[in-house]
Amino acid sequence: MRILVLARVRLGVVAVLSLLTLSACLLMAGLPRVLQASYDDALHGALWKASASQVDLTVQTESRGADLHDPGEFAAKDARIRSLLPSRLRPLVSATGQMSAKTYDTPVYQSNGLTYINLGWLSDGDRRVEWIDGRAPGKPGVLRWNGSEIPLFEVGIVDEARTTMPLQVGDVRILGESDQMAVKIVGVFRAKDPGARYWSHDADVLHVTQVQPPGKQELERRTTALIPASGLAVLSGATRHLVYSWTLPVDPAAPASLDVPELRAAVEDYGRLIPVQMAGNGSPYELATDLPGVLAGFGTALGAAQTVMFLVLGGLLAVALGVLVLAVQLLTERIDHPLALARARGGSLRQVAGAGAALVAIAVAPAALAGWALAFLVPGPVPWLAHAGPALVPLTAVGYAAARLAVTHRTPLHERRDDVAAARPSARRITLEVLVVGLALAGAYLLRTRGLTTGGLDPFLLLVPVALTVAAALITIRCYPLPLKLLVRLAARGRLAVPFLGLTRAARARSASALPVLILLPALAVSVFGTVVSGGLSTTQRLASWQSVGAPIKLTSPVELPPEAIERVRKVPGVRLLVPAQTASAQLGYSGDRAQIIAVDLAQWRRLLDGAPISVPAVASGGSGIPVLVSHELRGRGTFDIGWYERMKVTTAGEIAALPGFYTRGKFIVLPFETNKRPGVNTLLIKGDADPAALLAATGQPAAQLTSQERALDAIKDDPLTGTVQDVLLISTVALAVYALIAVAVTLVIGAADRARALSFLRTLGLSDRQARGLTVLEILPLILITSLAGLALGLGLPAALGPAIDMSAYTGDLTVGGYSADPVMPAVLAAGLAAVAVLGAYAHTAISRRRNLGAVLRVGDLA
Repeated sequence: MRILVLARVRLGVVAVLSLLTLSACLLMAGLPRVLQASYDDALHGALWKASASQVDLTVQTESRGADLHDPGEFAAKDARIRSLLPSRLRPLVSATGQMSAKTYDTPVYQSNGLTYINLGWLSDGDRRVEWIDGRAPGKPGVLRWNGSEIPLFEVGIVDEARTTMPLQVGDVRILGESDQMAVKIVGVFRAKDPGARYWSHDADVLHVTQVQPPGKQELERRTTALIPASGLAVLSGATRHLVYSWTLPVDPAAPASLDVPELRAAVEDYGRLIPVQMAGNGSPYELATDLPGVLAGFGTALGAAQTVMFLVLGGLLAVALGVLVLAVQLLTERIDHPLALARARGGSLRQVAGAGAALVAIAVAPAALAGWALAFLVPGPVPWLAHAGPALVPLTAVGYAAARLAVTHRTPLHERRDDVAAARPSARRITLEVLVVGLALAGAYLLRTRGLTTGGLDPFLLLVPVALTVAAALITIRCYPLPLKLLVRLAARGRLAVPFLGLTRAARARSASALPVLILLPALAVSVFGTVVSGGLSTTQRLASWQSVGAPIKLTSPVELPPEAIERVRKVPGVRLLVPAQTASAQLGYSGDRAQIIAVDLAQWRRLLDGAPISVPAVASGGSGIPVLVSHELRGRGTFDIGWYERMKVTTAGEIAALPGFYTRGKFIVLPFETNKRPGVNTLLIKGDADPAALLAATGQPAAQLTSQERALDAIKDDPLTGTVQDVLLISTVALAVYALIAVAVTLVIGAADRARALSFLRTLGLSDRQARGLTVLEILPLILITSLAGLALGLGLPAALGPAIDMSAYTGDLTVGGYSADPVMPAVLAAGLAAVAVLGAYAHTAISRRRNLGAVLRVGDLA
């Protein structure tokens, strides 16, 4: 059989099939690249956001007599530690790291345990700091103390310690309550780049730590002073706490999201290997890193993204394959007569089916290769899905063509009239369909009750949506003729023939009508599902931004703002309402227990939040003390004392779980603003559209900080994974809508020959063009409308059916999506588009049929 002649005769259908294949392969090869690139960007962003102390690999040991007295000894240990790195981690680790030796818990003599000066040596500290006062420390010496000589270290302190500790150049301090040593401050330094990730490991060197010990009123202050490399010869862990560290920096831009499980396993293996291979006379070595935890947190967010994306892309692939199969059916029907003729003349079934499959292969194979090649223009790594999807598309098309032709032409000269009467399904088929529906409902129930398994995509989650879609399609196919038959009976009682004929043909649709249902229903369902998920994300993101800030604009200051500064802020153009507040820490009773407090006018705050998705409660008056709101951790206290700027008695007037913009958990108290008698204000809640720079300038405080609800929302949306989820949902929705419209158009073309033949017979009986258009619309619209309603219902029900499987809190500021509300615009547009295409197709088909010669149609029949 001359296959190329068949391709030339049916060039239009072959071209449509090729374009559909090209688009499907491009989408299936390109979208996984985009997703994988966004996953990698999100991983790199998560590693950059985490501190270096969390991400880097740090090996530590405590010196217990096995001291290292020279930088060369540190370098030898560093080489040994690096040699033990697993091969999977070596590309991630920088060639140069940092080493250090630090003491900890080194108190200043007779400071009552409130002042600590630890000593620290940094391998590259001389390159990281600059001396702003005094000089760099030199070699250690000795100091006579209490009749004996003790080591004297020359040290440098951070600039912050001069005012916080306080310490000055030239000061000498005795360290330790026993086995003392002395330090002499000879210089003051500051970091050349205080924002460098390097300092995450040595924050104790760069800043003074201030904490309040339990049961004490005074603050405990700690700083780490720098010593030179020559100080290692004297520094010993025999009489004090001394820790050696080797840090292997991890490049945040090096890992790939596909390697996350292997990286976590490699870090855990490395953590088990270090204590064994580095064992010695001193204390054991151990790996200190939170890289597995950071990767696990990213894996949670990635799992949620992959869940939704797999469902959406799976639906997109299924719909694309369905439309492709529909086009293959169109092509095989167009070549049905020559193949039937060849079969009648002695052609074998293999030859006939092979000829049709070869024709389809000529149409889809080059297009699939072109779509796969064009996807390489899309930047991003190449996951296995980028190859599997384009390979599946032509295989499905060729396989369906061969199978359909083999079934159709299994006997020569096949003739059938599916339009005369609807075939009754067998008991076996009905049983199978009932079983599929039952399994789908049971799967959805089990998924909601048991949740998801841990570790990767849950196969059960991937099967349930497919089963629900198939079940909905089967129910639609079986049920949609029933209301049509009722309408046919009603139309039969009327005097108009067009409604009766159109609805009768729709009710007696040929068996091939099941294929458009299997395409349109998942297309609409996945589109609506994507719209619902996207709408739920947007709503929850907005809610999360309001809860994180607590006001349209929040301005905070580390020091109290004077009244004149508050007035300047109030007069900034764009400020419509300003609510002052004071935040602090208060003592609970007379114990060392403390709680966070905020004094604010809740009534004004509620005015400020008018129209926002959050609110704050009111405080009921009454009782002997000041009415306050307390967190759940402080429930049941009734009336109790707190120590703020003075002692005051407060009475619990209500309990709240969290306070937007301030406290999400822990112990906190909300007081009326009138209790702030100083008055002291360090927080301003602002409503309006004022310029942030003008607000900060009006405070007169360089350290003041400003956050806004819009900035918080932008920060949530700017996350690479969040943006990718939204973009892919939008792309998939548009693609599915286009495929649905194509399916409607192809469905019209497939039934065009039978429809033209029926209209031609009816035209001989006086059927007008207007009646022909109405008959065609009534034949097509019921299937589309009923399928659209079923797809809409399934799409709206999928989020509820999947239940705990679609946890999108990773993209909403860790706020759980409380509910998914559908935007009615998109479903309405999709349904209207399908109906419009059906009506336009009906009108176009009627116009084409009108131009045909009536006698030729009746003579040639379906071959016209």
